[in-house]
Amino acid sequence: MTTEFLLNGAKIRFDGDPDTPLLWVLRDHLHQTGTKYGCGIAQCGACTVHLDGKNRRSCVTPVGSIAGRSVTTIEGANGVVADAVKAAWVAIDVPQCGFCQSGQVMSAIGLLSAKPRPSDEDIDHAMAGNICRCATYVRVRQAIHDAAKMVEARA
Repeated sequence: MTTEFLLNGAKIRFDGDPDTPLLWVLRDHLHQTGTKYGCGIAQCGACTVHLDGKNRRSCVTPVGSIAGRSVTTIEGANGVVADAVKAAWVAIDVPQCGFCQSGQVMSAIGLLSAKPRPSDEDIDHAMAGNICRCATYVRVRQAIHDAAKMVEARA
């Protein structure tokens, strides 16, 4: 079966089992390796992508369910909010090992796109599904606040 969708703005055609998790289509077939496998049950957030602009765990999303829709991975994340989040991440050196960071960044972009001035509680709630073994949560929260200020300053 063929599934067609947009990936980072490009038309994609996947000829394969529609039940294949999007994560494996991205990594194994499309070579978009920024999206990581963490748990396989949507509990860690390492596989977070945007589906039509909303955060989605790609490890539990069958590729057949996204036909005609738009997927953005860390490789395709751009724009004012994405640029601010990436800059804030670098400025305060958020990652330690870095494994979870693409999922963290995608979740942060999703949060700031929906709520430009999040409180600590908003951030904690939105990022609760992203696990970091290195426990960089304090820096993640600060980077999100810093990114929000950058976005506001550009407006």
